[in-house]
Amino acid sequence: MKLVTYRDPSGAERAGALYAEGARIADLALGYQSLAGAPVPALASLQSLIEGGPAALGLARHALDHVAGAEPRGTWVKREAVRLLAPLPRPVQMRDFLCFEQHLKQSFRSSMELVAAQAPDPEQALRAMQASGRFDVPQVWYEIPIYYKCNRFSVVGPDHDVRWPRYARLLDYELELAAVIGKGGVDIPAEKARDHIFGFTIFNDVSARDYQTREMQGMLGPAKGKDFDTGNVLGPCLVTADEIDPYDLTMIARVNGEEWSRGSSATMHHRFEACIAHVSQSETLHPGEIFGSGTVGGGCGLERKRFLSPGDVVELEIQGIGVLRNRIVKEA
Repeated sequence: MKLVTYRDPSGAERAGALYAEGARIADLALGYQSLAGAPVPALASLQSLIEGGPAALGLARHALDHVAGAEPRGTWVKREAVRLLAPLPRPVQMRDFLCFEQHLKQSFRSSMELVAAQAPDPEQALRAMQASGRFDVPQVWYEIPIYYKCNRFSVVGPDHDVRWPRYARLLDYELELAAVIGKGGVDIPAEKARDHIFGFTIFNDVSARDYQTREMQGMLGPAKGKDFDTGNVLGPCLVTADEIDPYDLTMIARVNGEEWSRGSSATMHHRFEACIAHVSQSETLHPGEIFGSGTVGGGCGLERKRFLSPGDVVELEIQGIGVLRNRIVKEA
């Protein structure tokens, strides 16, 4: 199923599922109430659905089948008639990893070239930075999945404006696949970790590159390079894990309709199972937590030394999930 959270005309947040090739949304709670004659709290939101486990997911499937088949009055809406929110508008936790080697190498290379370009002798400066080893991929990256915790309060969804932080000069998108934890646990072995994934969505980890580069010289972070209102974008839907192979997905980024990058989730060095096993060491994971894959190789402007401008429309597409579209806005 492709699950969504949408805002109805009254302003309430509703849990739904896409059908009719994504043109319509079945309201899960109202659909099941029409079928069974009584409301089910587990279908009130996607968070409660995830927490309800396989039983709640089964109820959601029954509701979707009922609505898509009979379309009882009041149980569905046209997709274009409502606004989609992030599938989980207020995630219980968010972590973002660095799982793609190509992204790391290309970002380091671009960063060196950008810094060297400001020196009196750019070629000499570039050679010096290369010789220093400062921009080499550290060995620890190959040994464990590195991550940071995102600001879960700055999440927005598809077609929501992303506001340019006032302290930033260089703004960038980052094309990521995100896994959503379905079953909690602690000390989860990698071979059983797949059973703990509920589904997948698209994550745009919007980044203030100039500020990120500056603050991370302090050997901590990222912080304000990532943490600003509207900086974490999720959507457009949450695809259940049974419907998608997370390691065989084409990932495309477009800016104003122009393709800027194309990659594949098959190139992940650290897979979600390894990330789950690593994080859950002596730490309990909870249903609804989000694990970002990190940027796919080529999946950001930094790797091309090309950055966003106010008014740009960013479209991130992942095979089997859909397109996450947002406009970049900057206050005068």
